[in-house]
Amino acid sequence: MTLDTLEKTDSTLRKLDHWIAGESAGPAGGDYLETLTPLTGQPHLRVASGTADDVARAVDAAEQARDGWRHFVAADRGRLMLALAKALRDNKDRLAEMERADSGKPMAGALAEIEGSAQYFEFYGSLVYLPTGDVLDVAPDQHVFTKREPYGIIGVITPWNLPLNQAARAIAPALVAGNVVVAKPSEITSQTTIEMARLATEVGFPKGVINIVLGTGQAVGEAIVKHDAVRKVAFTGSVGVGRAIGRIAAERIIPLTLELGGKSANIVFEDADLDLAATEAVKGFTLNAGQVCSAGTRILVQRSVYDAFVEKMAQALETVKPGESLGPIITPPQFERVQSYFRVAEEDGARLVAGGGKADVPGCEDGFFVKPTLYADVNNDMRIAREEIFGPVGVAIPFDTEEDAVRMANDSDYGLIGTLWSRDISRALRVADRINAGQIFVNVWNTMSVQTPFGGYKNSGYGREKGIEAIHHYSHTKTVTVKY
Repeated sequence: MTLDTLEKTDSTLRKLDHWIAGESAGPAGGDYLETLTPLTGQPHLRVASGTADDVARAVDAAEQARDGWRHFVAADRGRLMLALAKALRDNKDRLAEMERADSGKPMAGALAEIEGSAQYFEFYGSLVYLPTGDVLDVAPDQHVFTKREPYGIIGVITPWNLPLNQAARAIAPALVAGNVVVAKPSEITSQTTIEMARLATEVGFPKGVINIVLGTGQAVGEAIVKHDAVRKVAFTGSVGVGRAIGRIAAERIIPLTLELGGKSANIVFEDADLDLAATEAVKGFTLNAGQVCSAGTRILVQRSVYDAFVEKMAQALETVKPGESLGPIITPPQFERVQSYFRVAEEDGARLVAGGGKADVPGCEDGFFVKPTLYADVNNDMRIAREEIFGPVGVAIPFDTEEDAVRMANDSDYGLIGTLWSRDISRALRVADRINAGQIFVNVWNTMSVQTPFGGYKNSGYGREKGIEAIHHYSHTKTVTVKY
């Protein structure tokens, strides 16, 4: 049985329907997809299998709500955002249980995701009081000003690795900018996004402001991008799908925010705090079982400390326990993909330091767990150093000079984040300036917050989410000139 199998067997599984115009809505075609929980590999839910007809219903609902929400009193819009943040926190345990059932992640990780999601609505809810334009001094007989206006209907398409967090990351700034939303979460991890929309209606959001359509990317995601009334799309996912969306958007001449993944470099110089760097490096490629686009999977280590640092990482990996601190790979295809890279690494001649196979977790023998894995004696041309594996797999690559480190870090199709470790602050700032990535961390791994703009260079995508800057990606500027 696969995740995209239409319901044919177990009709006793709970159904999960769309959320359209402030209420639950069954699929127009009556079909459901059967999903599995990655903890045990057993059937889990029947998720509405949406179609273009369902997208059209959701867009119609958004269209009905669009003008009302755009002209909603800004302070009241902010209060609703804050009320939704509170509702998410008030329901955090229940939401985390949903997240764990869908994705298998440990409760600590699920709770952190709910808190992060609440922070997005809290942060953007507080920004409704920011100025939305400028007055320009053009000529003494002219009054010239700019104003930022919403696009209208925003399509949001999110992946399965951080479901609610990434939905909130796009939906919150879109709403505060005055847009309405039609969103499609992954069909594999849909529960918390639906529940967020239900809570939004419960706290007072007008019907149709937030609409969620469930189903596959081919049936629902493509229909959202193609719909004439959708004026911007935010997508997080694979490079291949991002390219396909980009082709449709180019034909329609609509803007995109694309966050497409990474193969981020984690650079360790010989003067670094090696114990701290090793612990953080392991965290960098095992958090969420490595299923984060910003995972620091390429660990570039100065040759003089290379062997010692690899040993320190191996020791740190012993504390990462599958089934406890390490959750499963979320989908069967991704589980198989990670397994395939173990074979690739062996063929390429990389040295296996730790892990490298399926993890046996008592009570979850059929779950999708893999051992946290580290390879050494890797060069930057190997496939495991160039391709995004999206699992708890790190590769250690030696370098000699600062110039080598910069060159190797930038020798990648991706450019999402970069991390470097050195006690020499001059070198740290110098190297940070030369790394081609959207976020750089020095002597800490990935401490991003809702305030920090997030996005990539190269194949990691374009546009920015998070921070004040995101609002500018969900609105466009109008200039008004009045002659006296």
